[in-house]
Amino acid sequence: MHRLTFSALGAALAAALLVSQPAAAQSRLKEIKDADTRAWWSITEALSGDEMEGRDTGSPGHEKAAQLVAKRFARAGLKPAGDDGTWFQAIPLHEVAVPKAGAAFRLVRSDGGEVPLSFLHEISLRPADDTPTAIDAPLAFRGYCAPADLTEVAGKIVVCFNTRRAGMTTGAQRIRAAQAAGAVGAVQVDDPHFTIEPFRWPQAYARTVTFADARPAAGGGFVAMTLSATAFEKMLAGSGQDARAILDAGGARQPLPAFEIPARLQARLTVDKRDYSSKNVIGVLPGTDPLLSPEHVVLTAHLDGYGHGEPVAGDGLYNGTLDDAAYVALLTRLAERRKGKGFKRSVIFAVVTGEEKGLLGSTWYVRHPTRPLADTVAVLNLDQLRPLYPLKVLTTLAVDDTSLGGVARRLAPAGVEVRPDLEPERGLLTRSDHWPFMQAGIPGISFIFGFDPGTEAEARYREWYQTRYHRPQDDIGQPMDFEAARDFNTFWYALVQAVADDPERPSWTPGSPLAPKPPQSTGR
Repeated sequence: MHRLTFSALGAALAAALLVSQPAAAQSRLKEIKDADTRAWWSITEALSGDEMEGRDTGSPGHEKAAQLVAKRFARAGLKPAGDDGTWFQAIPLHEVAVPKAGAAFRLVRSDGGEVPLSFLHEISLRPADDTPTAIDAPLAFRGYCAPADLTEVAGKIVVCFNTRRAGMTTGAQRIRAAQAAGAVGAVQVDDPHFTIEPFRWPQAYARTVTFADARPAAGGGFVAMTLSATAFEKMLAGSGQDARAILDAGGARQPLPAFEIPARLQARLTVDKRDYSSKNVIGVLPGTDPLLSPEHVVLTAHLDGYGHGEPVAGDGLYNGTLDDAAYVALLTRLAERRKGKGFKRSVIFAVVTGEEKGLLGSTWYVRHPTRPLADTVAVLNLDQLRPLYPLKVLTTLAVDDTSLGGVARRLAPAGVEVRPDLEPERGLLTRSDHWPFMQAGIPGISFIFGFDPGTEAEARYREWYQTRYHRPQDDIGQPMDFEAARDFNTFWYALVQAVADDPERPSWTPGSPLAPKPPQSTGR
C-alpha cells in the first residue's frame, strides 16, 4: 500500500490554508454557483456557526441544533418518528471527565530528576468511574504488549507501542492483556509512521461517555493512557534506550525490546461525573407504494461535534462543519427537495447524537428502534466526506458486501470511479453510524472522497486530517470545492431514490464476511 509522508506540497498547503482561511463567521454563499448547493451550504452554516457552540453531545448548542433540524423537517413535510410521537429520541448518558485544570502528570526518574508532561498536549487518558485521583507506579516497556510480552508487570504501568497495522495487537487487546497481567495502567505511544491518519495533539479533552446503564469501569482502577511520540523520547531520556530507533522499528512492524524504564509515572487527577441526556432527531417520509411502504430505508448523519475543547492556534471552539454538520444539512436538504412527496418505500431521516463519543445515537436507535428493524431494508450513511478537490474517486465502504455497491456503481457520475477502501487499517468501516445497523444484519453503505496516490487530491486530503480533523479549524471558513460537493450531493439524491423505489430489497453478497451468520442447527 502506498504510504505518503507529508510531502512538500502537503506541507505548503497546510501552512497556507491555516493562515489564509476566512473568519468562521463569514458566509461562503457567494462562492457557490448553483441554487441547490447554496441552499445546502446555508443549512451547514446555520448548524456549524459559533452560536451552536460545536454541538457537543448533550450541550445547549446540541439542543439548539436539534430543534433547528426538527423545525426544518416539519416544514419539509416529514412526520415525527421519535419517542411518543415527537421528533426526538432522548438517550440517557453518563459522563466521566478529567478537566484540564484537574490533571498534573510528571515523570520521576530514579536519580530524583522530574520531568512534567503536559496534559492533553503530551499525555491523556480515558477516564472511568473507578479512575483513581492519584497515580504513582514504575514503568515497563513491553513492545506491542501481546499477552506473551507482559511478563513481570504486576503493579506497574506498561508502556506499549500503539500500532494500528493489520495483523498486530489492537489497542483494546493491549489493554485487556495488561489488565490480565496485573498491571495498574497502560500507556500507548503514538506511531509517528502511521501517516495515513496521523495521531494529533492536543486532544480536545479527556471524557468518556456511555449509556447511563453501562457506566465505564476499566476494572480495579486500571488507567488507560496515551502518549505522544515526542513525550516518549522524554520518557526514555537517560535510560540507555534509543526512543527514535524504537519508534522507527515499531512503525516498520519489527520486533521490539522489553525493558524496565528507570522512572515512575505520577499524576494527580480530578475526576468529574455527571448524568444527562442527548437527543436523536428522527423523522419519516411515508412511502407511497402499498406493498413497499411498510419497509424503511434509514438515512443517517450525526449532529454532534466536539464543542468547546483545548485551543488550537488560539481557537477553542470545535465547530465540526464537515464532521458532520454539512451532511446533517444534506439530509435536511433532501427532505426539503421532496416537499412531503414520498418514495415508494418509507424513508427514515435519522440525525443521531453521540457519534463522536462512540456511535451512541445510532447504537441506541438499533437497540430501541422507533420502526421495526425487521422492516428496515438498508442504511445509507453520510459521514467522513471531505469535498476538498474534484470528485474523481468515490471510496465506498462495504462496496462489495451488499447489492448497494452495485447501485452506487451504476449511479456514479461519468468519470467517477467507485472504489473499495484501500486503507482498511484506519477502520473507517466500524467508525461511523452505519456500523450498528450492519451489525444488526441491515445492508449499509457509506462514502469517502477518494484519490490516487501522489496527487494534489491526496495532499489536500492528508492536510485536512492533519490540521482540521477533530480540530477547531473544521469550520465554515475552510477551503472547499463546492462543485465537488454538488456532484456528490446529486449522486446521493439519486442513490436514495433508487434504493427507496427499487422493488427488490437490498441484499448481502453471498460469502461476505460482514453478512449475518445463519443460526446454527442444534440438531441431535
